[in-house]
Amino acid sequence: SGRHRIVIVDRRLGYPIVIAADVRSQLAARVNGLKSRCIILCDANHRVAGLARDLALRLRRAPTVIGVRLGEQRKNAATLEWIWEEVARSGAGRDAIAVGVGGGVASDIFGLAAATYVRGIPYLHVATSLVAMADAAIGGKTGIDLRAGKNLAGVFADPIGVYVHVTALRTLPFRHLREGLAEIVKASIIDGGTLFRTLERFAPRHFADWPWEDVVARAIRVKTSIVAKDRTESGPRELLNLGHTFGHAFERASEYRITHGAAVALGLRAAGLLALRLGMFSAREQQRLEALLGKLQMPLGTSVQPKAAWEAMQYDKKRRNERLRFVLPRAIGRVEYGIEASERDVLSVLKEVGES
Repeated sequence: SGRHRIVIVDRRLGYPIVIAADVRSQLAARVNGLKSRCIILCDANHRVAGLARDLALRLRRAPTVIGVRLGEQRKNAATLEWIWEEVARSGAGRDAIAVGVGGGVASDIFGLAAATYVRGIPYLHVATSLVAMADAAIGGKTGIDLRAGKNLAGVFADPIGVYVHVTALRTLPFRHLREGLAEIVKASIIDGGTLFRTLERFAPRHFADWPWEDVVARAIRVKTSIVAKDRTESGPRELLNLGHTFGHAFERASEYRITHGAAVALGLRAAGLLALRLGMFSAREQQRLEALLGKLQMPLGTSVQPKAAWEAMQYDKKRRNERLRFVLPRAIGRVEYGIEASERDVLSVLKEVGES
């Protein structure tokens, strides 16, 4: 169909973000034009590895393809060291470029590996999950988890290009699509406007009927417009953490049994409830937010104990002077960062989410 020939390019961050049903030809043209030795790092998942092998066949200089077993539990220093050793064994030097193929965990750890191997080699990412497409691959954040918390070690390092391979969504099971949808709902709350209404309109429909290129492009525009003003999260970029202070706490307190997407959905509801409790947000808008999450079959409640979630929050990266700061909505389309709340108010919200 005509829709599948759409190619959208966003350059607001200084590197191309190419969004299309199939980005293989654009990526091959870019890599072949660089005339550098190429290392392809890919999630060892058979679907992603197959795409990586196909990309390798399109490159003029045969690249080394390194498959890595990934998952949030493996986003750690041991996996990072293994990647460095494999890249070194391939003989890659400073003249190499890395192409990462995979989802959100892949973009975080492959980006960090490229940014630190021989003090940094250029990096491109092919996003194959909705989390990576709408969020993780965009904006130059890389990282690994420590036992103390998520993404506590990493660097800001921009890729030289991101290729959003929308066709990959067709092969994702619902639970994986839901992971990324939570980030798109987050973007829609920040943006307000047409993205939130589009999600409301398409929520009851089968995912095969969604205009994914358009939905993903709009979510990316929300992110690039914010990141362009604040590369290193010293100010407005914190808006993109809407729902994440609660969400990361739910993940950590559940020992990552709650997935990132489910945790962000819970976090978005909790952020709305806290804003409602502080008199910032209306009950009507909170109902609208919860209705959208419900239509998308996202969780609205958790069995995580309020005290355990509160303790997990104390590791949040956005703390300043030992105080937690939240990103909260004033309205759908108007979100503020740096808001402090009392332990009593936060525990009350955690209790409400736990009782749902």
